[in-house]
Amino acid sequence: MVQERQSQQEYFQTILRTVVGQAFDAAGYEFKHAPMQWIGGKYRFEKQFETGLYGFIDFQTLVYADNMWSSGMASRFKVQLTRSDDPNGKATGHEQYVTRSVSQLVVADFGVKILPNADHWWEYRDTDSLGKGLAEAGHLVVGYGMPWLAGDLTPPDTAT
Repeated sequence: MVQERQSQQEYFQTILRTVVGQAFDAAGYEFKHAPMQWIGGKYRFEKQFETGLYGFIDFQTLVYADNMWSSGMASRFKVQLTRSDDPNGKATGHEQYVTRSVSQLVVADFGVKILPNADHWWEYRDTDSLGKGLAEAGHLVVGYGMPWLAGDLTPPDTAT
């Protein structure tokens, strides 16, 4: 079971890096080498901004193996965005610390109804659906998440 889970996590990581890796690299985000987090399904891209703050893009996947408890369930992932003064992304009470899922940011904060709801998880059953989900999430991260993390894009209700 552990070996199967590892291979499923490696599969997710391979597709993740294939679909969004070049765009995130071009934007200055580095893929963090963190094998212990990978086993739990968490993959992080990170960047230090000129302001000294850090931006984090975390992909969390829940892989469902076909067994008696999860028969037929789709695997899923979500994307969390965090800006912090801590190099590990922890909440420190800094006035510019923020964390939101990309779906919350897009649907609730910016009011763009491109996803079904603000607590959206992308579901996948195969390489095609995973690739399409990662591409959609990646476009939203590049278009909304990265500028928001950098402080260059503010939702309309909080714009000054």
